[in-house]
Amino acid sequence: MSQALDDRSESIRMIRDSAGAVAPRGGDTKRVRALRFQNPGYDKAVLAQMGELGWIGLAVPEAAGGAGLGMSEAVALAEEVAGGLAPEPLIPAMLSARLLAAAEAPQLGAVLAGTSLLLTAWQEKADSLAVPATPDGPRSFLPMAGGAEGFLVPVREGNRIALHLHPAEGADLVLEKTMDGGHVGTLRPNAARMTRIGDDIGAVLEQALDEAALLTAGAMLGLMERAFDLTLGYLRTRQQFGRVIGTFQALQHRAADLKIHIALTRAAVESAAAALDSGAAGAARQAAVSKAKHRAVESGMFVLRQSIQLHGGIGYTDEYDVGLYLRRGMVLMNQFGSATLHRRRFMALEPEDVE
Repeated sequence: MSQALDDRSESIRMIRDSAGAVAPRGGDTKRVRALRFQNPGYDKAVLAQMGELGWIGLAVPEAAGGAGLGMSEAVALAEEVAGGLAPEPLIPAMLSARLLAAAEAPQLGAVLAGTSLLLTAWQEKADSLAVPATPDGPRSFLPMAGGAEGFLVPVREGNRIALHLHPAEGADLVLEKTMDGGHVGTLRPNAARMTRIGDDIGAVLEQALDEAALLTAGAMLGLMERAFDLTLGYLRTRQQFGRVIGTFQALQHRAADLKIHIALTRAAVESAAAALDSGAAGAARQAAVSKAKHRAVESGMFVLRQSIQLHGGIGYTDEYDVGLYLRRGMVLMNQFGSATLHRRRFMALEPEDVE
């Protein structure tokens, strides 16, 4: 057991180090700003680099061409990439890779390599984790859809969920800007243009959506930590009334509150990742994930908003970097379920499943 923990700690450290080369923790904000409100809104070469490093297939079994690592490693990666503000749709790509691996689809190789972006078009209604019952219902909230080569469309067929591939070329796709400078798409599938590539991926889809929700919680953790670092730096250098404002006890107490929120979020996210790595399934998995996502969103948005306030007037300007983290957090907070949805899901579970 001790050796296994040491091995996992070492793999997490290596992943964090490799993430620094692509998405430095300080954030390459010049690159981020240059890509805002553009199409596709991210650098395809960087996504390919992420694929080359094995990030997209991090949680895909080795037998399918992935790294075969666990959620503890994947969450650490999501945290670092978000802390660097990388706009590349890594988590959506990881979700699609999980489904393609389960379907043993030939498109998996290009997705793992990061040379092809296939987005999973699973969501019809806002703030819902339910898979649409009809093949031609609109699929919404597809991140960076303008850069996708195609879409994976899960379709409920009786007691099964089949997986279909819909090409992006000529698709009925509407793009809408998001406040962080990216965009989301709404796809209206054309059943005549879809190709069936998987017969029954229901169980894998349910698990993969929970994993994506947990990765998003990890991303929120990365955002709040980096915003907090910027805030501490500001409190330690900004002077007012002849003193560094970080020496004012009232501001010290507020900063301590933010640190506590970050610590609680890390505990919830890492605990959920460990539970999934230990084989938590069904309601137990849902409980762990919902606790983490709820905590990450509630605490994350608190820390991000307070970080803006503690910067004073400069924090509200677009030119100052701390606002980039709040904008990204406001986009991520409802992906794969809002805090409200996950609180309701957690409360609906049986008591023995949430311990």
